[in-house]
Amino acid sequence: MELMNQIIARAKADMQRIVLPEGTEERTLKAADKLIADKVAHITLIGNPAEIMALAEKHGLQNIGNAIIVDPKNHERKEEYANLLFELRKKKGMTEEQAAKQVEDPLFLAALMIKSGHADGEVAGAQNTTGNVLRAAFQIVKTTPGVSVVSGAFLMFLPNKNYGENGIMVFADCAVLPNPNAEELAQIAVSTGHTTRTLAGFEPRIAMLSFSTKGSAKHEMVDKVVEATRIAKEMDSSLKIDGELQADAAIVPAVGMSKAPGSEIAGNANVLVFPSLETGNITYKLVQRLAGAEAVGPILQGIAAPINDLSRGCSVEDIYKMVAITANQAIGMKK
Repeated sequence: MELMNQIIARAKADMQRIVLPEGTEERTLKAADKLIADKVAHITLIGNPAEIMALAEKHGLQNIGNAIIVDPKNHERKEEYANLLFELRKKKGMTEEQAAKQVEDPLFLAALMIKSGHADGEVAGAQNTTGNVLRAAFQIVKTTPGVSVVSGAFLMFLPNKNYGENGIMVFADCAVLPNPNAEELAQIAVSTGHTTRTLAGFEPRIAMLSFSTKGSAKHEMVDKVVEATRIAKEMDSSLKIDGELQADAAIVPAVGMSKAPGSEIAGNANVLVFPSLETGNITYKLVQRLAGAEAVGPILQGIAAPINDLSRGCSVEDIYKMVAITANQAIGMKK
């Protein structure tokens, strides 16, 4: 996978500080050991130091001693982070006592480290639910200026190189927001365009998908996509975006020319934005299984700093790749 190798190489060339809050989780530790050995990122593990080192010895991991290990119950910045958490959440009713307790939660601690500038990104979810990972991110790091929604994109590596960008496509939203309105769908499109530039390294050609192409059907669901396309173009005029397009009109040149003549996207899209979470999630899984595509993600977008969520069934390799992706997001945000 040439693109994944490029993502890893970019991470190695500009090493970022990535925090892994599930520091005592076996797959996380094994991934951290390999990441440190390969010099992909500067790794911080959150967890009891004695337990982490005992697990490292048990599994024969030679590099964990080169990670920064933060004990959530006892570290030099605990009071500083508790004060920051209290200031951020006091208007929501949080007391100083509650902040002092919650700062011991590894997910909140990781988010506070990012908020304080002591880490550049976070990867979690091997043990925790998406809801718990996102709750800390929303409350502490918040969303990117101008964006109110978080969404999840997938890098899709297709065996058939005729589609997308030599077989690479980006799908969104496949992970987070069930039924976005037109404004939210526009934000998802723009965020996905930026993700594509940062990670895939090619210029996005974004198709806003529907069951209609250029007015072939009339329905309020189509109207939403038409309006989202208009808003997205206003949000970022540098992005190439068109809609509404049916899936075949978006990716098959002959169909695109027939159904949407004159469109610079139709038949040539490398980014697909779905009108709802159900359509995006169903489609990426079908493409993965029926077409034999590799799906890498979800890559969370719209958060003010890169925080990514893993499947609880993830592999060591999945964690390794997601840390490299998170590092690339951090590099892109700094630029």
